[in-house]
Amino acid sequence: MKKPFRIPSVIAAATAGAILLAGCGGTATGSTAAPADSKSVTIYSADGLGDWYTKTFAGFTKDTGIKVNVVEAGSGEVVSRAEKEKSNPQADLLITLPPFIQLAEKSGLLQKNSADTSAVPAASKSADGMYVSVVNNYLSMIRNTAATDKPDSWAQLLDPKYQGKIQYSTPGQAGDGTAVLLLLQHLKGKDGALSYLKDLQKNNVGPSASTGKLGPKVSKGELTVANSDVQMALSSIQADKSAFEVFFPKNDDGSRVTLPLPYVMGLAAKAPHEASAAKLMDYLLTKPVQETISSSALGLPVRSDVTPTDANFAALQKTMAGVTVWTPNWTEVLAGLDADVKAYNSATGQ
Repeated sequence: MKKPFRIPSVIAAATAGAILLAGCGGTATGSTAAPADSKSVTIYSADGLGDWYTKTFAGFTKDTGIKVNVVEAGSGEVVSRAEKEKSNPQADLLITLPPFIQLAEKSGLLQKNSADTSAVPAASKSADGMYVSVVNNYLSMIRNTAATDKPDSWAQLLDPKYQGKIQYSTPGQAGDGTAVLLLLQHLKGKDGALSYLKDLQKNNVGPSASTGKLGPKVSKGELTVANSDVQMALSSIQADKSAFEVFFPKNDDGSRVTLPLPYVMGLAAKAPHEASAAKLMDYLLTKPVQETISSSALGLPVRSDVTPTDANFAALQKTMAGVTVWTPNWTEVLAGLDADVKAYNSATGQ
C-alpha cells in the first residue's frame, strides 16, 4: 500500500507503519560487557543516534542515577552480537532497524516489556509487547553537492560515467542496505531488482558493512552517490557540514518512493539490569523526550500526541515533499530475507 508523505499525520501513520532507524551499518564500539554496577544499563544499538543519545542519556542519568553504556554496531550486527552472548547476556536493551528487530524476537533475544506505549500507534509497536519504535526515520540516498553531473533517477545510476563513484551498504548486514534491496524489489519486482543490482555492480565500489562510513566518502567527493537515511544524513549535514544532499531517485514512472526505517527498541531476554532498562524504555517514550527528537536528532517522534514545530521539522518536511512512503510487511520480509540475500549475493557476486 502506498501513502503520500504527510507531516504531522505521518508520525502516526506512514513512519509508524513499520514496526521498528542505518540506521545503518558499522563496527561495534564502546564497552564489550555490561557494567557490574546495578545502577547501569547497556544498550546495543544501530548507529546513527549517537549525538541524541549523549544528550538524552545525560538527562536520564541526572534524574535516576542510572548510567547508560552504549555499544553501536550495524543493524544486523546488533542482533548477531546478542545471539553470540545468548547464554550470558550482556545487553539490557536492543535498538535496531526492521527486519532485524523482528529477527531478534524470533531468535528469542527479547522478552515482553512493561513500557507505557499508550501514546504510540499500534502500527509502531508489536502486539505482544516485545518491541516498540523510539525514533521514526526513512531510507534515502545522498549525492555530493559539488558533483558537476548529479544523477536523479535509478536509471541514471547505471550510467558508465559513475563507475567507481557509487556505493551502498550490504543487504543482510546493514539496515539501510537491506532497505535498498526491499525498495527495488517493490519498484521492479524481485527478478527486476536483481537484474538492476547486477547492472549497478559495474559502478559499485564494492560491499560495505557500514552505511555511516559512506557519508564521509560522498562528502569528500570520493563517491558521487551512496545510500543513507534521512535522520543520519540531515544530522551529518547540520553537525558536520557534510557536502552532500538527500535525494530520492525517480523510478521509471517518475515517482519518488521510500520506506520507513524506524529505530525500534526491545528489552533483552535475561537482561542483566532489567529494572533499570525498563525505566530507560519508559523515559525514552515520555512526551518531553519525544519532543526533542526532531530538534536534536532530526528524526521523527513516535508518540501520536507530539507534533514538532521546530526548524529541523520544517527541514524534514521539505526533504520529504513529493515522496511516497511504502510500508513493507516486515513479518513477510523476515520470512524471505535469507533467500533474498542469497539471491542478491549470487546475482552481484558479493
